[in-house]
Amino acid sequence: MTPAILFLEKNNASFIQHQYDCTTQDDFGAHAAQQLRVPLGQVFKTLLTEGEQGAVVALVPSSGKVNLKRLAKAAGVKRLEMMPPAKAERLTGYKVGGISPFAQKKRLITVLDASARDYPFVLVSGGKRGLSVGLAPGELLTLLDAREADIAEQD
Repeated sequence: MTPAILFLEKNNASFIQHQYDCTTQDDFGAHAAQQLRVPLGQVFKTLLTEGEQGAVVALVPSSGKVNLKRLAKAAGVKRLEMMPPAKAERLTGYKVGGISPFAQKKRLITVLDASARDYPFVLVSGGKRGLSVGLAPGELLTLLDAREADIAEQD
């Protein structure tokens, strides 16, 4: 059981675990969408960014990428850049491809892309490769004390 699942259970969250065989080393979101037979835009990736004011988590659809300027504005910081994978792993306690927005080592500002509201539930990492959790966007925002903004753009 991952720290993310323990966090969700402890907070009495309404979620569904989805396990699948993870046989890829990149584009984990696309792989999850294919394995779980859901639209790519419904699978959200957890991206770590950093700036002078600290780290910010972006949750964006796997079908796109984060717009760093819009993310910085939503987070109330001047400028952000993508965090190197090894640093993201150290900061969150999770491995790339399985970084969950839940139960990270340190509570960070988190911004969920507004497109999440297009779905009754979205999938995010459950804390390891091959494990996703599905939950309503509103519950995700509440559990993470996250902000919602238009931060994604299509590739």
